[in-house]
This record gives sequence, structure tokens and C-alpha cells, in this order.
Amino acid sequence: MDKRDSVRIDKFLWSVRIYKTRGLASEACRRGRVAVNNMEAKPSRIVSEKDIITVKKLPVIYTFRVLQPVGNRVSAKIAASFIEDLTSAEEKLKRQIGNSLTYGHREKGSGRPTKKERRNIDRMNNNISGI
Repeated sequence: MDKRDSVRIDKFLWSVRIYKTRGLASEACRRGRVAVNNMEAKPSRIVSEKDIITVKKLPVIYTFRVLQPVGNRVSAKIAASFIEDLTSAEEKLKRQIGNSLTYGHREKGSGRPTKKERRNIDRMNNNISGI
């Protein structure tokens, strides 16, 4: 296997901008949130072309195919040429739903919440986190 044909999984995930830092990518691997070809991956796991990577960023489970391993961080536009997104539409919908739910949102310019409004916001947030 040629050195250019393989790269560490933590470095690859950072390079194609799945994680913001390499440290976050390593931590995700150590916590069992990253799998390569349906096998849990340690940060030092080598990935090659055509490997399937599964990344759990709850509530969404992303799936990618490695088109070409890359070890250096690339721009967001170029990153798409190194991976193929195989994430199902249902998983992407979970992310959209999560982003659209905003509890305790106040219109800009409406000022600080009153004590009663603050209690209601806290009550809503506590009910949601208890789910």
C-alpha cells in the first residue's frame, strides 16, 4: 500500500471538514462514534479508497465513501471531491428538524424576558431535556 493511498482516519475526517479540529476527530474515534466498513475505528485506523465511513453526530448518523484519501486540510469546495455523501434522506431530515426547533426564541428588539416569561422558557427547556 503506497503512503499516498492511505491516511489516518482522524486526519482524514479533519481534512475533509467533517470535524473542525483533528482533536475532535480523534476524540470521536476514541468514543466509538466513527466506524470504517462497519467496524469501530481507533484514531490511528488507516482509510483507503472506497472505504465506507459512518460518523455519529447525534441525532444524525452520516455515511461517507472515501473517493481519494487526503491528509492535508482542503477547502470546503474541494473536500466534496474526496468523499461521497451516502447519508439517507431520513437522516438529513433529522438535522433539519433539530435546527428548526428553537425553544424560548424571542423576537429581536423585544427586550429582556420578564420573570414570568423566563420561568416559562425554563419550564419548556426542562421538559424537552427530560425526553
